Amino acid sequence: MTRRLLLAALALACLTGGAATSTPAAAQQRYRFAIVPKAMNNPFFDLARDGCRARAAELGNVECVYLGPVEHEPATQTQIIQDLITQRVDGLAISVSDAAASRRVIQRAVEAGIPVITFDADAPQSQRQAYIGTDNLEFGRALGRQLVALRPRPGSYAMVSGGPAALNLNDRVKGVREVLQAAGWTEVPGSPTFCNDDQALAVQQMADLLTANPRLDAIVPVGGWPMFVPQAFRSFVDNNRARLEEGALTLVVADTLRVQLELLRDGYASALVGQRPYEMGQRAMDALLALKKGEKVPEITHVGVDLVTRDKAAAMLR
Repeated sequence: MTRRLLLAALALACLTGGAATSTPAAAQQRYRFAIVPKAMNNPFFDLARDGCRARAAELGNVECVYLGPVEHEPATQTQIIQDLITQRVDGLAISVSDAAASRRVIQRAVEAGIPVITFDADAPQSQRQAYIGTDNLEFGRALGRQLVALRPRPGSYAMVSGGPAALNLNDRVKGVREVLQAAGWTEVPGSPTFCNDDQALAVQQMADLLTANPRLDAIVPVGGWPMFVPQAFRSFVDNNRARLEEGALTLVVADTLRVQLELLRDGYASALVGQRPYEMGQRAMDALLALKKGEKVPEITHVGVDLVTRDKAAAMLR
């Protein structure tokens, strides 16, 4: 703020001081809560942003600030959080890119009196006060169970993940392995690949996995990245259309964004297992407001998942 604007703001405060005293203090208190995604180019987080803003508008005395790195860059995310601490936001909801690296900056926020929660991706060893999101181990199991339901006879599989330091994704990988190993499936060498939320790279990694393993039976991306670039994903599937249609290749993908449901409806995947990012954004605002008021909130809040096969895609789109 320039010196002129600052002086104007101070003058306005003095002029309206008498009017303000006639209004209850609670009605005057406004809060700025920041929601920090792993990457702003990931449409998954657009839904968390929308839920955050919608709930803020309902609450009336809350502003939702949506700010994060454009691409998946843990160091940039840390710097953005530090900047928000300097700006004295009233609360932080973070989808943590690197759980270990985030501990120090979360500690700084807490020491500055700023409530911190995590959503989508947790940092359980940090001083964050709550986590809101998917039970990621169970989510991975759901991906594995969906594959087994579609293909009871075991085969070989590969996974595509995002960032190797993201605990939520590591838990999903663990859950998929747990179910598929018990069902007799074999994970191919080089799995999982890590796309670091680079959507085009995720599609390329799927193609590379098939090239390296021509008899690969299934690919399980534990996030929706490859389907977020629908033209590239369609091209990948079209190049392997015969195998998909005859059941030789099964694609079970995480998340249920609109673009993914459209691709599933059109026959470009076998099934989706979805999270609820909009609800995460809503609940994040409620939790931060409660913490700011000195109230207690549950340390862990799990939102549900949605299982969608091809025959259900059109209904879910409606």
